[in-house]
Amino acid sequence: MAKLSILDLAPVCEGSSPVQSLQNSLDLVKHAEAWGFERYWVAEHHNMTGIASSATAVVIGHLAGGTSSIRVGAGGIMLPNHAPLVIAEQFGTLASLYPGRIDLGLGRAPGTDQGTAQALRRTLTGNVDDFPRDVVELQHYLGEPQQGQRVLAVPGANTHVPLWILGSSLYGAGLAAMLGLPYAFASHFAPAYMEAAIDLYREKFEPSEQLQQPYVMLGFNVCAADSEDEAHLLRSSSLQSFVRLRQGNPGQLPPPIEGFEDTLSPMDKQTLAEIVRCSAVGSPQQVQQSMGDFIERTGADELMLVCSMFDHDKRVRSLEIAAQAGAKL
Repeated sequence: MAKLSILDLAPVCEGSSPVQSLQNSLDLVKHAEAWGFERYWVAEHHNMTGIASSATAVVIGHLAGGTSSIRVGAGGIMLPNHAPLVIAEQFGTLASLYPGRIDLGLGRAPGTDQGTAQALRRTLTGNVDDFPRDVVELQHYLGEPQQGQRVLAVPGANTHVPLWILGSSLYGAGLAAMLGLPYAFASHFAPAYMEAAIDLYREKFEPSEQLQQPYVMLGFNVCAADSEDEAHLLRSSSLQSFVRLRQGNPGQLPPPIEGFEDTLSPMDKQTLAEIVRCSAVGSPQQVQQSMGDFIERTGADELMLVCSMFDHDKRVRSLEIAAQAGAKL
């Protein structure tokens, strides 16, 4: 059976605040731990009023400090925004505070717009070849120090924080395979290359110190409720947000509205249709069936569930239903 985990985008709802969003995340991770989820990740996004996890390592510390056993990590850190040494120190510190519980997923996208990326980095020099080099450098800092090594991550050295490669294309799949790292594919919002990326990763995988066999995690949208009608209504919040993002107009998570999908243009409907095949929406029985079918179709080792809802209690209930469904698969 595939393991189940949660990716929390720390949504800031209309009329709410990042303060409430981070409190909601802490509440949700406590529930996730009680329900037996494997891990709980947050993601790095910047200059987005609807996401409260920009200081990702700080949020991870907040969540790990409120729990005792669930793995907590980044899904992911956008490594081009940072010097590898800084990330090694941050996650080495987290691993020292919460041993055996910290994950570090790495992406190569900026996680924001170009203007904000420049504000983060001060310079946009570099190219795609920098990402593999930076991943290897980060591994170096988190591993056992070498004789004569002049720059150490303190904390960080010898923590061996497990690294993951994140991606939505064949590039990340190839890199994860070459380095022998677990691979997380962003099928919850960009499923176009999912099957090809999985096949490439499994075919090209080279065993490493960290991992002997390929390991695939897939993003999967869940919107569960006690009835199908309620689930489709609650889902309209995340659909509105997704459409606005694709239109270049991101914002805070809006409240659900009846009949939202009927108002969409054919192009927007086609965009949403792509992510439906990596989603489970409906009653407990429907969600269980959809999750089971997806796992069987892809052979995923783990599903990273994504669930954004305007009402926090409804979101908690949705993921409780998903946990119960997973236990029956």
